[in-house]
Amino acid sequence: MSQPINSILVPTDGSDGARIGARRGIDLAATIGADLHVLSAVDARDIEPDLNSDGQTDRERLLTEAAERAVDSIATLARAHLSGQITTAVESGIPFQAINDYVDAHDIDLIVMGTQGRTGFERVALGSVAEKTLRTAAVPIVTVTPDGDIVEIGDQRYDNILLPTDGSEGAALAIEWGITLAELYDATVHTLYSVDTSRFGGAEGATEIHEALEQTGQEALEAVHERASDADVSVAGNIASGPAARAILSYSEEHDIDLIAMGTHGHSGLTRYLTGSVTETVVRHSSVPVCCVPMQ
Repeated sequence: MSQPINSILVPTDGSDGARIGARRGIDLAATIGADLHVLSAVDARDIEPDLNSDGQTDRERLLTEAAERAVDSIATLARAHLSGQITTAVESGIPFQAINDYVDAHDIDLIVMGTQGRTGFERVALGSVAEKTLRTAAVPIVTVTPDGDIVEIGDQRYDNILLPTDGSEGAALAIEWGITLAELYDATVHTLYSVDTSRFGGAEGATEIHEALEQTGQEALEAVHERASDADVSVAGNIASGPAARAILSYSEEHDIDLIAMGTHGHSGLTRYLTGSVTETVVRHSSVPVCCVPMQ
C-alpha cells in the first residue's frame, strides 16, 4: 500500500448519521485489517457547572451515559466483523478538539465520520463538528453523507475512485491516498482537472490563459497516470471546464463514482486551487464518501 492504514477512528454521537459513517469505517477496517477506535465526545459547552458539587452533575452524567451507549453500540457492531483491536473512549471537551487530541494521542491514520449528527436534518453545515474537524485534523478524513447507499459491512465496493487534481502538492498527497484505496479495492481511478476561466471574463489574453491552463491540466493528469501505472492501477484522465466543485460533482454523478479523494489545500491566487471552499462544497453536496487529505 502507498499509505499505511493501521488504525481508524470513528467518532459517534449516537445519531443515525454517525452510525452510517461508522458502518463505512468498520467496513474499511475489515478490508484492511486495521484496528478500530470509537470515540464519543461529551460537549463541555452542554454541561452547566454545579459549584456545590465535587462530582458529576445530573446533566453531565446523562450525557456521559448517552455517549457510552453510543460507543458501545458501534463497538458491538464492529465485533461481528473485525479481527483487529477495538478501542472505545468517551471524552469531554469541544468535540472537534477532542477528536484531534485523540488522533494525536493514539497515532490514528484515518478518520471516518458521518456529516450529519444530532444537529438536525440539514446537510453538513458550516461550523458543524464534521467541517471543523475537516479544517483542523492532521490526518485524512473520509466524510460520509447520510444520503448515500447503505450496504452490508463486508460487501462495500469502491469500483470507481475520483481523484481531482490541480497539480499542487496538496493534490499529490490526496492522489497517494486515493491510489492506496484503489489498490485495496481493485478500483479504477478517474482523475479530473477543471479549466475555469470564468474569473477572467473578456480580459485581454483570456485565450492564452485558457491554453496555459489546459497545458497545466494535461501535465497534472499525466502525473496521476504515471503514479497509477506504477501502482498497477487502471486510470482514466479528463479535462473539464467550469468551477472545480461543480465539475467534480457533475463528473461523480455521470461516471458512477463510489468515492472522491481530494486535498484540502492546493494552489492559490490566480492559479487553480483545491482549497477549503472547494473541498467543503464537494463534501456538502456529494452523494458518495469524500476522502479529504490535509497537507500535514
